[in-house]
Amino acid sequence: MSTPTPNDPIRLTQFSHGGGCGCKIAPAVLRDILADTPFASNLAAAYPDLLVGIEHGDDAAVYRLNDEQAIVATTDFFMPIVDDPFEFGRIAATNALSDVYAMGGRPLFALAIVGMPIGKLPNDVIRQILAGGESVCKAAGIPIAGGHSIDAPEPIYGLVGIGVVDPRKVKQNGGGQAGDCLILGKPLGVGIYSAALKKGLLSPDQYASMIAATTQLNTAGADLADTAGVHAMTDITGFGLLGHLLEITRASKLSAQVGLGRLPLLPGVDELARGGHITGASQRNWASYGSEVQFADGIADWQRALLTDPQTSGGLLVSCAPASREAVFDIFRRHGFDRATEIGQLQAGHNVAVAL
Repeated sequence: MSTPTPNDPIRLTQFSHGGGCGCKIAPAVLRDILADTPFASNLAAAYPDLLVGIEHGDDAAVYRLNDEQAIVATTDFFMPIVDDPFEFGRIAATNALSDVYAMGGRPLFALAIVGMPIGKLPNDVIRQILAGGESVCKAAGIPIAGGHSIDAPEPIYGLVGIGVVDPRKVKQNGGGQAGDCLILGKPLGVGIYSAALKKGLLSPDQYASMIAATTQLNTAGADLADTAGVHAMTDITGFGLLGHLLEITRASKLSAQVGLGRLPLLPGVDELARGGHITGASQRNWASYGSEVQFADGIADWQRALLTDPQTSGGLLVSCAPASREAVFDIFRRHGFDRATEIGQLQAGHNVAVAL
């Protein structure tokens, strides 16, 4: 790609082959890559204070320091999902810190991960990306204490997030119980929005909804982890709702039922999906785990895409006892998640069933 002139508008998405959490390696491919790696087995025996590793696809690693404190460590980065550099930085930072919240932790500090096409992307644009990330960390009450940068062919930005959690209150994919309610904190559709955005078909109001959703920190996580009856928790990102729900069902050795009509959606997402504005990542997701999902008769392919749509900086998915439902909703509301919705339940069995 040629270097933009001073009068050319900078479109960050033109520098990248994928955007946001849609850049993730497909779930089945990732499982195959990690299957026989030396660190994929016997971690718990070798490191008894490593409370959470890679065994069940959890959002972050957790290492116990003492009976009351454990470190939560995660990293997340991707290519641009929007053209505005400041908003790209905000989205990437919000997404990275979400993994700390999803484990029930509170962030302490972050390190920046920066890869930029030096000489093709003006330095001022890069500064705006970094400023966007810093603004989110400031909102989370933490500093960006350092980082690492490289000259890369595509813009890449993200964070290493370090947090702290009470080891007795860590929430993982495992731990869900039969009969649990499944409550989702944010509406779905970011991937579908991004596909429409690239074609110039996203309205200004829809773009504003996309930015608002992807830059809302999942601060409810720590309070949810402190709530009796909350058994499991994750955040919905690049594998889509079904992919991350399957991580809960596999780790908890249960099945789940989800109501398609109960899903909270960003405005106009269903119309865009019906019009074919679906990402390649959504299709790769389905190819990776579709054999583990049963759909009710009458569900169309575009409706299926709502559940496989890769979310960037998506919402928390909480598995909780029915008696804790109102407490969970109250926490979500207090943290500004007014569209939190009960979407289904866990039950005995295997795989995931989707009803109309």
